[in-house]
Amino acid sequence: MEKYLSQLNDAQLAPTTHVDGPLMVIAGAGSGKTRVLTFRIAYLMSKGIDPFNILALTFTNKAAKEMKARIAQIVGESEAKNLWMGTFHSVFAKILRIESDRLGYPSNFTIYDTQDSERLIASVIKEMNLDKDVYKTKQIRSRISSFKNSLITVRAYFNNPELVEADAMAKRPKMGEVYKNYVDRCFKAGAMDFDDLLLKTNELLTRFPDVLAKYQDRFRYILVDEYQDTNHSQYLIVRALADRFHNICVVGDDAQSIYAFRGANINNILNFQRDYSDAELYRLEQNYRSTKTIVNAANSIISHNKSKIDKVVWTANDSGNKIKVNRSLTDGDEGRFVASTIFEMKMNEQRNNKDFAILYRTNAQSRALEDALRKRDIPYRIYGGLSFYQRKEIKDLLSYLRLIINPADEEALKRVINFPARGIGQTTIDRLIIAANQQNKTIFEVLTGSNLTEIGLNAGTKAKLNDFVIMIQSFQVMNQTADAFELAEHVAKTSGVIREFKKDATPEGVARVENLEELLNGIRDFVEGQKEIADTTGSLAEFLEDVALATDLDQEDTNDDRVALMTIHLAKGLEFPYVFIVGLEEDLFPSAMSMNTRAELEEERRLFYVALTRAEVQAYLTYTLSRYRWGKLIDAEPSRFIEEIDQQYLDIITPIQEQRFNPMLSADIFGDVEPDVVRFKKPQVRKKEPAPPKFVAPKNLKPISKASSESGTTNLFDNKLIEGNIVSHLRFGKGKVLSIEGKGTDTKAEINFEHGGVKKLLLKFAKLDIIG
Repeated sequence: MEKYLSQLNDAQLAPTTHVDGPLMVIAGAGSGKTRVLTFRIAYLMSKGIDPFNILALTFTNKAAKEMKARIAQIVGESEAKNLWMGTFHSVFAKILRIESDRLGYPSNFTIYDTQDSERLIASVIKEMNLDKDVYKTKQIRSRISSFKNSLITVRAYFNNPELVEADAMAKRPKMGEVYKNYVDRCFKAGAMDFDDLLLKTNELLTRFPDVLAKYQDRFRYILVDEYQDTNHSQYLIVRALADRFHNICVVGDDAQSIYAFRGANINNILNFQRDYSDAELYRLEQNYRSTKTIVNAANSIISHNKSKIDKVVWTANDSGNKIKVNRSLTDGDEGRFVASTIFEMKMNEQRNNKDFAILYRTNAQSRALEDALRKRDIPYRIYGGLSFYQRKEIKDLLSYLRLIINPADEEALKRVINFPARGIGQTTIDRLIIAANQQNKTIFEVLTGSNLTEIGLNAGTKAKLNDFVIMIQSFQVMNQTADAFELAEHVAKTSGVIREFKKDATPEGVARVENLEELLNGIRDFVEGQKEIADTTGSLAEFLEDVALATDLDQEDTNDDRVALMTIHLAKGLEFPYVFIVGLEEDLFPSAMSMNTRAELEEERRLFYVALTRAEVQAYLTYTLSRYRWGKLIDAEPSRFIEEIDQQYLDIITPIQEQRFNPMLSADIFGDVEPDVVRFKKPQVRKKEPAPPKFVAPKNLKPISKASSESGTTNLFDNKLIEGNIVSHLRFGKGKVLSIEGKGTDTKAEINFEHGGVKKLLLKFAKLDIIG
């Protein structure tokens, strides 16, 4: 037996050494599925299968790189380089570049990200004179994305009366025309959006049988990670490529299918054995990550789902602590509970910040948590915020670089034609767009033509546009010999982008210059890294593709010692010793928008299962009795998911109590009483409390001693609190009195608290204890 195979248990070994024919590996959370995938590829290569004939598809570049590095350790660097391994989008983009002429695209086509697509859609809506409040850019982009992932082309859309009628009913009768214009403009700009990378691959394999046969013969062994997350478009591509040899291995967990909102279809994994009747099914059920308590609690929650593949996840790990459930009054209190718990564990058990993760259902929940962490001076990182490559300054420089590779790229050109400002106004740009549409040319082709005068541009504007064109063309000449770093550095300086941001001396301006420097450092690292990879040159085109295909967590530095804050969707595939799952309330988690059908509710339950199984040592569940949502304080009730966990695994820190209300009706209307006795209760009028007797101080009383006032008090407006006193506050902790002002009931104290900073408190309300 190969030496590395000795690292596998029996359940992992069986699918690893299964060579020919279809197989499905159902891998429970923390069961070592990545190890199985990695070792299986190494095993295939050890059996003489050419790495050029192996295709491995993942959902993040990070996962692909880690797997490739592990394989290289087993079979050697040179052999590992020949594997086709990467995300669906990166592998299919590679195929599309090779076969681009079949579909009428240049091989250096641009890949539009979400922001590029939204800008182009906004332009189309504006040019069609449509109401932008009805045709909302984000909604239109989302609808077009769902069309493409469901393989509904423009032609298919217009041939489907139900779709056309649905948009007419939604008061968007021009939806089809917007879709058509968007697709046409992308084609003219030599650009594909993310969804096109799948749609166009399907088109390529469907319209050109010789191309399909070529790649079927090339990819004789196909492996797919996270198969439960594939959508219909991805499913069809994989099915087509595997149709000749049937050597397909899919790995996944139906209990972790949480991307239905992106089009993921859980039926792909549930029906795999129907697609391949001779498929072998393997189960990885031993969890190496979590304690017995966490594993058993997760099993108890997912058992409530009806649509699932049967498996029993187990672990040989210790039982561990029970899952702690905490109730807070408000989201502010919830944040303080989480922050103080982390603070105490760091102090008592010497844990690092990166050992903790706080998971929530929606990004909006992070605010109260951030406030609480800041007050405790606990460093944190929010994942899934504004990506580095989405920052304005980065997009500006990248747009110059995109324009060098593909001068037809309309969105890149519009972004940089007057940045830094060179006297080319919006009116001029609008005229260029109109001329380009009328002549069916790209804007750059209009700029390089000789008829700029005919579209109403004066000599001064023509000169400015000509200077811009010459600058871009000079960059294109340099691109023929320079690597990506040399060219990017030259562009950043020559275009004036760095100079423009250096004018801004504010902290934001300095940060933007630093980000540009970081981008150039990243390009240098990329060029160096490409030298190690076969069939690569470190060219600008390769770098831009690498950036365009970066996935959510690929750019994050996970080595930083910070508490991780993220949505549960982003946490998939990660693990942490301590996990806080916050906001476990009805209508928040499960989400109010995901409880219309059993399928939606089961997806929410799978999402909770994913969250719980991220924890290795200890999990905390928190909920509140009231929460600010949409600017209003609303009552909340505990999530049904807390109740669905077998209670033997829970430690209720604060008991779940039913919320009571005072009935407006008299109880006798529901009893055996005569109808004429039934009455509505009259609202009770509170009796005025009798005024307290006027207090007359007895004569000859001595003042209260200082010692008695320090024995612990709350309302201190009339005591002997002085500057320099050390006090304790329930919320802000220990603090030092800096100053006191005012008299009687208006006395205020300015106090510097350890965790709350400097606060000015009205002493008649402040709950303070004097401790020194």
